[in-house]
Amino acid sequence: MPELPDVTIYLEALEHRILGRPLLGVRLGSPFVLRSVSPPLADFRDRVVRRLSRLGKRIVIGFDDELYLVIHLMIAGRLHWRAANAPLARKIGLAALDFADGTLVLTEVASKKRAAIYAVRGNAALAAHDPGGLEPLTVSRDDFAAALVRENHTLKRVLTDPHVFSGIGNAYSDEILHRARLSPIKMTRALDADEITRLFTATHDTLAGWIALLRRQTGEGFPEKVTAFRPEMAVHGRFGKPCPVCGAPVQRIVHADNETNYCPGCQTGGRLLADRALSRLLKADWPRTLEELEERRQSRTAP
Repeated sequence: MPELPDVTIYLEALEHRILGRPLLGVRLGSPFVLRSVSPPLADFRDRVVRRLSRLGKRIVIGFDDELYLVIHLMIAGRLHWRAANAPLARKIGLAALDFADGTLVLTEVASKKRAAIYAVRGNAALAAHDPGGLEPLTVSRDDFAAALVRENHTLKRVLTDPHVFSGIGNAYSDEILHRARLSPIKMTRALDADEITRLFTATHDTLAGWIALLRRQTGEGFPEKVTAFRPEMAVHGRFGKPCPVCGAPVQRIVHADNETNYCPGCQTGGRLLADRALSRLLKADWPRTLEELEERRQSRTAP
């Protein structure tokens, strides 16, 4: 799912292409992508784009008279800038926003179509789409700490909760926790003052660093390679590969459709973490340390 750094780069690319320009019309490749019934899309025709902003992981395109299109990319939704009147690709093309100089195309390569567009009238109606999480790049350390410990949850959960922090998802939470040298399953109220400061600094520096990197990689073009798995990442999507800091093999916890990646050497004192399903399955057979895991691997390959 595109997260805060990815959405920020999308918005910067759109600013150069559609801000101050009239929308000629909206074409739908799938009627299910439009999740609202009022106002009708016809009301947006010939309206000028006046504002581009982010609500969590949502992209907001604002027009005159408090009209907004809210685009939620979900997991597999992606934006593309194409030539004017570009056709919608069969099966994956969900919608096209036509401008005189080009077309903004929304695609989704997935069996389940989850990406959505909402047509909204009025600032109050727009606010209803805001999950309300604090902005991690501008929040103060004290407000960050207060939100962090308001309830007692694992760090992975609280970082990815859009009602607590805005725009952080599965990928960048892994990177933040690795940078902060904290376990993804540590409980928020078990953090001491130094750990909270480390997490606050790591959150800001990780997100700001990735925005800068993606900005350099995109240049004047349009971001076409938006992905949750990037070779520059330290742990996310790097199961079994060496940690760039300590060299320990990156581990993972798999739960439902989500995967949490972490470095035992940097984050858990060498201890391996087991998700509940795996713990029930393996019970005492689950290795508790990297050393035990390596011993088991060696015993399997020994002649």
